[in-house]
Amino acid sequence: MKDQNSNSRRNFIGKIALGSTIGGLAGLANPAVGNTTKDSEISLHEADEWFKNIKGTHRVVYDGSTPHDGFAIIWNWVFYLTNNQTDSPDSDITAMTVLRHSGVGFALEDWVWAKYKLGEALDVKDPATGNPSLRNPYYDPKPGDFPMPQIQGIKDLIGRGAMFCVCDLALQVNSAGIAAKMNMKTEDVYADMVKGVLPGVNRVPSGVWALGRAQEHGCAYIFAGG
Repeated sequence: MKDQNSNSRRNFIGKIALGSTIGGLAGLANPAVGNTTKDSEISLHEADEWFKNIKGTHRVVYDGSTPHDGFAIIWNWVFYLTNNQTDSPDSDITAMTVLRHSGVGFALEDWVWAKYKLGEALDVKDPATGNPSLRNPYYDPKPGDFPMPQIQGIKDLIGRGAMFCVCDLALQVNSAGIAAKMNMKTEDVYADMVKGVLPGVNRVPSGVWALGRAQEHGCAYIFAGG
């Protein structure tokens, strides 16, 4: 009898290798994936320039590869909280969260969640109802969205100097999976996702690219997926 833990580990690694829990091989094989229009292409120079905003003595990057109850956002806040408690001001801190793989939904506005039923697609429950979420609960959270009321969402954390980015390749792959499920065009879904990236969240060529760049700029790596 095969070891269940080994099977579970292989299944999880397999999902990561496919690039998306939604799109899978079908998403990666879609001709629209990796072939964005000129208007939507990311300038590598501009993406690299964004990383020059990393500052301070205390630097960390969180790998938000899965929703995992918003921990890639919660731990970003915790990094500021606990460094403040040890006498470091926000000006001496940078916490970055890279939203990639199936964690990309937290980089998107509420209307995208509602239109494409992202809560169902990404297995994210609305903390208020327990049903698949039709909104992003962690950008500007309502009371009860986080387990502690003082935890700040993406909007407030960006105001403190935290950095958030989203994997463009994962947006493409997830768009392909959603489009197939909803009988839509991948390029239309992808265009909506690009349009719906939250203010202050930077779109980068890929999440793994961003994780590498962050570490090149002195950020310690912490896995924040499930």
